[in-house]
Amino acid sequence: MMKLLSRFVFWISGWSLNANWPEGLKKAVLIAIPHTSNWDILYARAAFFLMDIPVRFTIKKEVMVGPLGWLLSGLGAIGIDRKRIPGGRKQTYTEAMVNMLKERDELVIMVTPEGTRSQVKKWKSGFYHIALGANVPIVVGYLDYKKKEAGIGPCIYPDGNMDAQIEELKAFGRTVTGKHPEKGIV
Repeated sequence: MMKLLSRFVFWISGWSLNANWPEGLKKAVLIAIPHTSNWDILYARAAFFLMDIPVRFTIKKEVMVGPLGWLLSGLGAIGIDRKRIPGGRKQTYTEAMVNMLKERDELVIMVTPEGTRSQVKKWKSGFYHIALGANVPIVVGYLDYKKKEAGIGPCIYPDGNMDAQIEELKAFGRTVTGKHPEKGIV
């Protein structure tokens, strides 16, 4: 049903796919860039349904109850449990996502590195730490509103040189146009 609805969304809006997901890749952190509009979730979610990429996103586990939880789960939400860990502190979202990736055979977690729809000079680095900690690649998912194209960009394996690798990802992101270009990647 979701794939059919996604086809309709792409058809009615004139969007196309550049679906070049790395062959055989079952676990990854997928960064969705640039994130400049609330419309991004509609096109991104539709694109991933069409590409048969089982993308998931995280949300507080407390929200994942009843009908809202069922709906969110159907859209790809995974509840994060920030349980207490040895030492008495709560685990961070980053630690929880690393553990999720380590525990599962297949999982693609979507993150927006800007952390907001506004323009930012510096990305949040959690996505990088998650990929490094779980020993999985970072794959770029993009929406180019100028071309009306949703697709998959570069795939990198974190090597610990975070600033240089994030700059490499940002460089690709500067080649695509968000819905609000003035809020794009600097």
